[in-house]
Amino acid sequence: MPYVLKKQRSIAFGLWLLGLAQLGFGQAGPANPWVSSELPLLAPPASLTQGIWLKGDLHVHSRHSKESSNNPVGKILAFSQSVGMDYLAITDHDNHVDGDVAHHTWADPEFTSPSVLLLYAAEWTTTRGHGNAFAAQPYDHRRLYQVRDQRDVVVGAVKRQLGVNLSANHPSGKDHFGYSYDMLESLEVWNSVIWAKNANALMIWDDMLSSGRKLTGRGGSDAHHGRPDTPAQATANSVQATANSVQATANYVGTPTTWVFATARTTQAVVDALTNGRVSISANPFAPRVELSADLNQDGRPDMMMGDNVAATGRPVRFRVQLAGKMAPDATYRVAVIKNGGAFDTLQLSGRHPVVEFTDAPAATGRTYYRVQVEGPPTPYPQVPESMALSSPMVGLSNPLYFNFDPHF
Repeated sequence: MPYVLKKQRSIAFGLWLLGLAQLGFGQAGPANPWVSSELPLLAPPASLTQGIWLKGDLHVHSRHSKESSNNPVGKILAFSQSVGMDYLAITDHDNHVDGDVAHHTWADPEFTSPSVLLLYAAEWTTTRGHGNAFAAQPYDHRRLYQVRDQRDVVVGAVKRQLGVNLSANHPSGKDHFGYSYDMLESLEVWNSVIWAKNANALMIWDDMLSSGRKLTGRGGSDAHHGRPDTPAQATANSVQATANSVQATANYVGTPTTWVFATARTTQAVVDALTNGRVSISANPFAPRVELSADLNQDGRPDMMMGDNVAATGRPVRFRVQLAGKMAPDATYRVAVIKNGGAFDTLQLSGRHPVVEFTDAPAATGRTYYRVQVEGPPTPYPQVPESMALSSPMVGLSNPLYFNFDPHF
């Protein structure tokens, strides 16, 4: 073999070995990319007291969704105001208007309210599933609609340019979310009044959380049908509810209700709280709100709340679960504590101001998260009278407390 050719091969082989070494391949074997590394400095949690709890529904359809009935925007907003909603996202199907929700739902003369904050939102309706886009200000939703059949990398780039909070809808049911979960800020873990059908959505949420993704869990009634104003307007969906057709009298605004701990009473603060996970979900607007917090140094004052992420020290942490709002008389509530996707503890809450605590030591290395589910007697929702039996026994869900989650994941 000519000397020059032998030398070229020798150089190429050497470069190949160098490349393997740089990738971590050597006598000790390949490097493990999942080995825990030092976390970047985590920002301290925001204030736990400078804020306000706001309640609303993040998945509602009006007459601008073709399959809805008896549900104009004005009727939705009047009802929402009557049950004390603070904010609302009317999420009509964008495929019904070729993506142009700005000139349909948002341009509707009834799309205004003196007391209910209105998010700019739409249901991104595609052959690969459904998701909701949320924003505090109008945005060009047609751009998101136009890339619905593109690869995730294209969709993700457009979504980032628009600056919307993208959320997966009913991830385990019909029209489940079939895109990358890395594009999301939130996930619909409680869709509609029928609590029983959401078990797989919780499994998906726990899978995402366990893999290091900080995804906010939220609710949404997915209500399509309002009560008819006259007998002539009645439809099967708007006048009755059955096991297979849960509509106006059972599944309407607030079944379930999503609470956000917002820094102000503004649409931007609502979206920010949703993105940051300072969120709790209750069965209806009048059901108790579950709050999960942690006292890191056990001085009797909470240091973090739902959505917060701190560095664990390996020392014990005192966790607190409390219910706020109206309780059923003499009721006892069951609290299931979920740690890293598995059952950790079962506790009980009772009394006029129910509070219960537990202690655990999140590992100093590796990720840990905690969340809770609360079951108990249903809270009456007279405006949607058939809802309580269908949401029972679930009362509320918290969002997680995070330890050692990489904010740049």
